[in-house]
Amino acid sequence: MDVLEEKKKLKLSLLSLRLGVFIVFFMWTIDKFINPSHTAGVFKRFYLIEGLGQNVAYVLGALQLLLVLGFLFGIKKRLTYGTIFVLHAISTFSTWEKYLDPWGPRNLLFFAAIPMLAAIFALYNLRDSDTLFTFKGRK
Repeated sequence: MDVLEEKKKLKLSLLSLRLGVFIVFFMWTIDKFINPSHTAGVFKRFYLIEGLGQNVAYVLGALQLLLVLGFLFGIKKRLTYGTIFVLHAISTFSTWEKYLDPWGPRNLLFFAAIPMLAAIFALYNLRDSDTLFTFKGRK
C-alpha cells in the first residue's frame, strides 16, 4: 500500500472516530435540555454536586453544545479534543464503582466508556492528521 492510500485510510478512520465520539457527546448534550433532572441526578450521584437547577443544566448544555460542535468540525483541536478527553476521563473514572460489579443492574454499559476514552485519546494524539471535513482540513 502506498503512502497516499495509507494517509487516506488514516484520515477516514479518524473521521469515523470523531463522528462516533460526537454522537455520544451530542446525545449527552441534548439530554441536558430535554431532561435536566437527569443531569442533576448524574451530578449528584457521580460528581457529588447537589442542587443542580434546571437553568444550570441548560447553561452546561449550551457550553457543551459549543464544545461538541467545535470538536465535530475540528476547531481549535488541542482545546476541543483535549477538553473532550478530560471530560470523558472524569466521567469514566467517577463511575469507578460500576466497574467493580460489572454484572450489577446496568453496570455493564459503563465499560463502553473505556474504548471511547481510548478513541478520544487517539484523536487527540493524532489531531494533526485528523483533517477530513474539518475547518483546518479545507484548503
